[in-house]
Amino acid sequence: MSHSPRIGRMNMAATSACLGAVFFWALGPIFIKYLTGHTDSWTQNALRYSAACVFWLPFLAHITMRGAFPRRAWRRAIVPSIANIAMQSLWGAGFYYITPAFMTLLTNTSVLWVMGFSLVFFPEERPLMRSPRFWLGLLLSITGLLGVVCFRADFAAAGTRIGIAIALTEAFMWAVYTISVKTALRDIDSRSGFSVISLYTTVGLWVCAAFLGHPGQALHLGIPAWTAIVVSGITSIALAHVLYYAAIRRVGTTIPMLVVLALPFIVLSMSSVFFHERLNGMQLLSGVVLLTGSASSIWAQQHLRASASGATNPGKLPQRELKPSE
Repeated sequence: MSHSPRIGRMNMAATSACLGAVFFWALGPIFIKYLTGHTDSWTQNALRYSAACVFWLPFLAHITMRGAFPRRAWRRAIVPSIANIAMQSLWGAGFYYITPAFMTLLTNTSVLWVMGFSLVFFPEERPLMRSPRFWLGLLLSITGLLGVVCFRADFAAAGTRIGIAIALTEAFMWAVYTISVKTALRDIDSRSGFSVISLYTTVGLWVCAAFLGHPGQALHLGIPAWTAIVVSGITSIALAHVLYYAAIRRVGTTIPMLVVLALPFIVLSMSSVFFHERLNGMQLLSGVVLLTGSASSIWAQQHLRASASGATNPGKLPQRELKPSE
């Protein structure tokens, strides 16, 4: 059942879902960084995604037995899953080189790639090129990104540069995944689509772990490490996406996307406690500029869609678009 956005008052269900999603996503970098001391990135990715996959298997089995599962999802989910495997591999690897908040800040540049791809593949998005808000957002984002990177004290270190390259490539692959989900699974229920993607991704990550990692490390993990794997897999992969969908279904994409921009600073507050991570003053200022630019771009895109929807359906609320699972 769809939920129409409510005007004039706060939607508590959507607010709670959105905040829950951001909190669960913030836990992911903390757990991943903790697990860097216990296993390689390939094995960690496979284990964490396995936990999310097992969590969703009962749902997938239930709707399949009821005959409610769209069979076309098995074929359509292949390309998004390949992109997701690459994106998840890069996401996990980045934390072996740089700190959680720094990694999260850099990967937020995916907003720019998503909009760039949208301009190429979706003609209805191209009027965005005429928006001063969009160009202002792009300029601020690039300026902020350069500041976050260049003002880092150990920028010249080889490990830091590798981590930065991994983070920025992950942001690009996140956009590839987002656009592939939007095009391939546009008429398929998000839970069904993500269930299949999580299954395919888990298989792909285990193949990567078998050839590039050391899966045998899983046999020597202690209870704390296994707890981190299971809890992070269920919260930051499985549950966070469902909560984010719930928020989008009720209030549209703009507010949840803007709330997610606070994620790097939530991660920083947690990372400062567990890993004593600090960003210097210029990095923090640059981070604010980067996220302000992203917010401006999102605002411009939403304004364009609202104007187009109002012109097509005068007197009606703008149609809300569902954001892909990652």
